[in-house]
Amino acid sequence: MNDNDTKRLSRLTSILTQLQTKRLVTASELADKFSVSVRTIYRDIRALEQSGVPVVAEEGRGYSIMEGYRIPPIMFTESEANALITAEQLVSKNKDASFVREYSEAISKIKSVLRHNTKDKANLLSDRVLFRQNIDNDRTSDYLSTLQLALTNFNLTKIEYHSPDNNETTSRTIEPFALYSTQENWLLIAWCRLRNDFRAFRLDRIRKLQILNDTFEPQKITLQEYFDICRKNNPNP
Repeated sequence: MNDNDTKRLSRLTSILTQLQTKRLVTASELADKFSVSVRTIYRDIRALEQSGVPVVAEEGRGYSIMEGYRIPPIMFTESEANALITAEQLVSKNKDASFVREYSEAISKIKSVLRHNTKDKANLLSDRVLFRQNIDNDRTSDYLSTLQLALTNFNLTKIEYHSPDNNETTSRTIEPFALYSTQENWLLIAWCRLRNDFRAFRLDRIRKLQILNDTFEPQKITLQEYFDICRKNNPNP
C-alpha cells in the first residue's frame, strides 16, 4: 500500500466517523476538514457505498448514515487515549455527582476497546495525573445529567430553588436553555415562567427537581446571543 492509499484509507475511516457522529454532513464540510476537493469527497462517498456502508444522500442538505447502522468500535491512538484519561481526572473533581458518574461509565466503555498496550499506558497515566482543585472531592449537586436530558428533549422542569440573598425557597417552572460551568459550579440558564425572563440557577441551590412530561417551544436565540444580551443589559461587570 503506497502513501496515497494510506492517506485515503485514513480519510475514508475519518469520513465514516463523521457520518456516524453527526446527523448530516455536507461534502463541502468534509472537503474543508480534510483539505481535499469536493470532487474527491464525492469519490470517497461512492467508495464507502461500494464497500457496503449505507450512506444516504439528502438532496441539497448533505449525507447521513442509514438509521440503525453501526460500525465496529474505533481504535484510539495513544495520544487520543491520553487526552480522554486526562479529561477523566479533571471530571472526577467536578462537584456534580451525576456528571462524574456518567463520565466514568462512558470512559469505562472507551477503555474496553483500547488495545492492551494502549490500555496499560492509559492506566499508568491515570495514576500519574493530578488536578489540585476540589481536593476533598465535594459533591454539591446531582442534577446535571437529568437537566441535560430535559434541555435536549425540551421538557418543562419544576424546581424548588433556594436564594441565599433573601433566604427564600421558591417553586418555579422553567424551560432549560443552556448549561455552563464556572469555578467548578454548574449553572443552568433557563426561561423562568415565574419571572417571565431568563434566569441563571446554580445547581447546588436546587433543593428539588422534577422533569415534567410537558414540552415547550425552544427559545429562538443562540447561547452567544444570550450572552450578548446580558452584556448589553449589564455593561459594567
